[in-house]
Amino acid sequence: MKKLINSTETLLEESLDGFAAAHADILLLGAERKFVRRRALKPGKVALISGGGSGHEPLHAGFVGHGMLDAACPGQVFTSPTPDQMVEAAEAVDTGAGVLFIVKNYEGDLMNFTMAAEMAGREFASVVTDDDVAVENSTYTTGRRGVAGTLIVEKMVGAAAETGMPLAALKVLGDSVNRRTRSMGVALTPCTVPAAGRPNFTLADNEMEMGVGIHGEPGRRRVPLVSADAIADELLGAILKDLAPKQGSEVLLIVNGFGATPLIELYLMVNSARRILDGAGIKATRFLTGSYVTSLDMAGASVTVSVLDAQALAMWDAPVHTAALRWGA
Repeated sequence: MKKLINSTETLLEESLDGFAAAHADILLLGAERKFVRRRALKPGKVALISGGGSGHEPLHAGFVGHGMLDAACPGQVFTSPTPDQMVEAAEAVDTGAGVLFIVKNYEGDLMNFTMAAEMAGREFASVVTDDDVAVENSTYTTGRRGVAGTLIVEKMVGAAAETGMPLAALKVLGDSVNRRTRSMGVALTPCTVPAAGRPNFTLADNEMEMGVGIHGEPGRRRVPLVSADAIADELLGAILKDLAPKQGSEVLLIVNGFGATPLIELYLMVNSARRILDGAGIKATRFLTGSYVTSLDMAGASVTVSVLDAQALAMWDAPVHTAALRWGA
């Protein structure tokens, strides 16, 4: 195993210290590194909090700032944060309008965020993301996994929160965005969890895992490597079948790298996906390309499609200023 680390025991702590130093204009580290919080809080705004296991950077800490999250709670690699992390984050960023938790559909995250809500003693609501169409149940979940569609929920709900939208309306919006969003991914290589020191699954040189999860969970099937066009056709076929957008719909298209996929390949996948959408009478009018919801050093990509209405379009285009996303601010 070759990694830029000093010790597997201190990897997360040292990474968070570097992250906070690099983006000190935007965010602060909470006590004992239990959470990352927005530096400048907005009084009277609903506080948005998310979190999950580390190893998926920039999700979630990279989306803390104006127009997205008020705090993010990082767990150890691929391990849910603990309830006390969420409680302390809520205490730090709730300015009186309540707290909205945005939670990916993984058993540990759901359990710990639910416990935190019960412990926090404040007004709260939750949006659970489950955009992955690959499998109905997996190693970590009952029901569909929450993957790259989570950042769309965080962006659109975050923009609405900046306008002063109340807690109940933000939950309705978040649930609506989640319902209009679907994702599916493919792995070309496994990832290596530093503490384990070895890949967390195996793939032959001529194999790929179709429908892989962001922790390396099995997908729909293991198949021989094929062209990018053929991969995009299978991913978009599953997404469009499940999402069933009307012809003429406008959509946001995200092509997301898993950590070890170069941009030249991701933009090629954008081109393949766009042709498929055009052929189905679906118009991609907004794009996001890059590694935003990763799986350590896994090679591969996911495709996400989110149907846009006027409100969603305005919320996506609204200013954002975070470590990972910045426009219009």
